Amino acid sequence: MLIAKTTQYLADEIICGMANRLADAVRAFHMAQATAAASAQRAAEDREKVTEARDQLATAIVEASRGGMRQVDIVRVTGYTRERVRQILRSHGIAPD
Repeated sequence: MLIAKTTQYLADEIICGMANRLADAVRAFHMAQATAAASAQRAAEDREKVTEARDQLATAIVEASRGGMRQVDIVRVTGYTRERVRQILRSHGIAPD
C-alpha cells in the first residue's frame, strides 16, 4: 500500500510539473503574440509617419523650386537623386531645369 501511494504521489508530482511547464509555455506564447501585435501596430503607425514625411518633403521641394531654388541645389540638400527630384517636380507640373 505504501509503495502504491508513493508511486501515485510521484506520478502526481510529474503531472503537476508538466502542467506547470505547459502553462508557462502558454503564457510565453500569448505574451509573444501580444508583443507581435503591438509591433505590427507600431510598424503601421511608423509607415504612416514616413508617408506623411515624404509628402511634406515633396511639398517642400515643389515650394523650393517655385521659389527659385535650382534643382541641383535641391538634390544636394535633400539627398534625393536628380531623377527623383525631377519626378516630384514633374508630378506637380514643374518642368525640369
